[in-house]
Amino acid sequence: MHDKTMIFSLGDNRDESIRTILITVYKALEEKGYNPISQIVGYILSEDPTYITTHNNARSLIRKIDRDDLLEVLLQSYLKS
Repeated sequence: MHDKTMIFSLGDNRDESIRTILITVYKALEEKGYNPISQIVGYILSEDPTYITTHNNARSLIRKIDRDDLLEVLLQSYLKS
């Protein structure tokens, strides 16, 4: 009998979930005529949800992401590019 410990990470699922939410938020901001990058940066820096439109439920979606997790995923993605 082999007694192996399985190690798995939820990181990939978390990262993909964050990516999906960011894309949805980006598109909603764009559809409403906002500069999505400026609005998302404003939200990240202040954590003020009013930077994000309620269009297509974007504000509720982005608030599901922990800001530290969001920054971590963005930084990892940027440095891997």
